[in-house]
Amino acid sequence: MAVDRAAEFTGTQDVREQHRFEVGRLEEYMQEHVEGFSGSLQVQQFKGGQSNPTYMLEAGGKKYVMRRKPPGELLKSAHAVDREYRVITALGQTDVPVPRTYTLCEDESVIGTWFYIMDLVEGRIFWTPDLPEVEKDERRAIYEGMADAFAKLHMVDYLKVGLEGFGKPTDYIARQIHVWTRQYRNSETETIEAMDKLIEWLPENLPPDEGPSIVHGDFRLDNMIFHPTEPRVLAILDWELSTIGDPLADFSYNCMPYHLVKQANTTGLVEHDVTELGIPSEADYIKMYGSRTGRDRIDNWDYYLAYNIFRLAAISQGIMGRVVAGTAASAQAIESGKNARPLAEKAWAQAQKVING
Repeated sequence: MAVDRAAEFTGTQDVREQHRFEVGRLEEYMQEHVEGFSGSLQVQQFKGGQSNPTYMLEAGGKKYVMRRKPPGELLKSAHAVDREYRVITALGQTDVPVPRTYTLCEDESVIGTWFYIMDLVEGRIFWTPDLPEVEKDERRAIYEGMADAFAKLHMVDYLKVGLEGFGKPTDYIARQIHVWTRQYRNSETETIEAMDKLIEWLPENLPPDEGPSIVHGDFRLDNMIFHPTEPRVLAILDWELSTIGDPLADFSYNCMPYHLVKQANTTGLVEHDVTELGIPSEADYIKMYGSRTGRDRIDNWDYYLAYNIFRLAAISQGIMGRVVAGTAASAQAIESGKNARPLAEKAWAQAQKVING
């Protein structure tokens, strides 16, 4: 049972009861802190933005986006809208496509939690990698646009744009494996032999660090806004997982659709003939990225894929853990949780390619 991501996440709605705030107080704040702001403020909530509630603000004929921490008691490091604001603002100095930012508010008396405000970027979001919304002869160019935006991000000198201390510059994959292993163990509901093998094998066979660079952490086609008519990315969205790390770990995650079938919580291309669709093969897409980042070849590709499929398996197990605990009861959550075992087995099969040379 695959979710219709476009239907679930596209557009706005009235602000959810638990996410409401005093609009007049926000309007006063924006008059003082948002350059060029004028008019009476109207607020709608985007259907997406599940982790950090996201709003469309409109006043004086101009539209803005506000991202905030959700109300209630939160883990200290969770929902770090200040980190999102910092990286988007820093990248605003570069050719990486990001929205213009205006203000970060750490004063909880305004709307109850920290928030930041940026421009609303109008354009197209493509929800699945097979691109059914566009004609065959447009699809390759969209992948070119995605590769171009991604390469620009990875070519930024993070120190020159003021992101020193944004993340540790070494051992990114080792630290990620530790994080996702802990998440998996904390939500384990059954023994998955392939996962146990990966937890042992992955940290013992780490590739050399490729970096450091800014990594997005969730660079998917649907986390980009494309120009309304051109195959050009206008804005990269959802920087919640961004840090400093290995760009190839980031890029190989972006290539996951080439290795996945379409299931709950995943979108894949395995069941498609990409040539027939007009979509570049994985090898061609890697060349697009490599030509823009000065990489003639990418070593340890099978390891990177095994690591990223392992990560997806851990995420699925986390969902299943919540299902068993009774905190996630939807049919979608159950289907997502069931992916843990097949994803782990696929990751271990990918690891065998490294082991067997």
